[in-house]
Amino acid sequence: MKKNNETSIALLIDGDNAQPKRLAAVIEEVSKQGTITIRRIYGDWTSPGMNSWKERLNANAIQPVQQFAYTKGKNSTDSSLIIDAMDILHGRLVDGFALVSSDSDYTRLATRLREAGLFVMGVGEQKTPEAFVKACERFIYVENLEVQEPGPADRESLGATAATKRDRRSTKPVAGALSTNKDLLKKLRKAFDIAKGDEEEASLSLIGQALRRLDPGFDPRTFGYASLSSLIGALKDKLETRREEKGNTVMVRFRE
Repeated sequence: MKKNNETSIALLIDGDNAQPKRLAAVIEEVSKQGTITIRRIYGDWTSPGMNSWKERLNANAIQPVQQFAYTKGKNSTDSSLIIDAMDILHGRLVDGFALVSSDSDYTRLATRLREAGLFVMGVGEQKTPEAFVKACERFIYVENLEVQEPGPADRESLGATAATKRDRRSTKPVAGALSTNKDLLKKLRKAFDIAKGDEEEASLSLIGQALRRLDPGFDPRTFGYASLSSLIGALKDKLETRREEKGNTVMVRFRE
């Protein structure tokens, strides 16, 4: 990939499979990877269920794309999004894609875009099938993103009290619980072994890169920590760190 400020990204949102309250947070997260030059959201805008999106689209410069549901109970939004994605790909208009959906139907699309050498980022709920997550180079779970203050349409469907409780809840776990999380420790060990080579320690940045190659959906925020550094710091009984005298490189090693 190019440098972030040179990377152009197409943000394509499945409106039937995403939540309007997290739109601003999604845009902010995608913008960390580059400049969003195409912003589109797909859905049947004649449906009352899409009303909660409308107040947010103009504010975020999102172009709504109309797609009627030709058959009741069938979602035709994915077909429209996929066709547009392929047009954008063949037009060589961007360097990468951000696909916002939890639908496994986009797995093959993500694979095809990566085969063409493009960066592919997925954004969806934790219920997203693993196949779609692994098909992306980077996957962000929306549960890890900040929630916008619900608009009138959101409060109407959720109830003001329920919405407030959900928006303010804290997911940060007790630090000690990390040491008993076998899946997390196994993943960290694999990433460490890849990053360290023949050495007894590895740089934090290389461990981070290895983690994302092993699991595109890996995110310290899933465990309640803002960064990999703070997550590693909470595992003092398992890992030790040191900062090299020259530079700011942080080195990590497993304790015996």
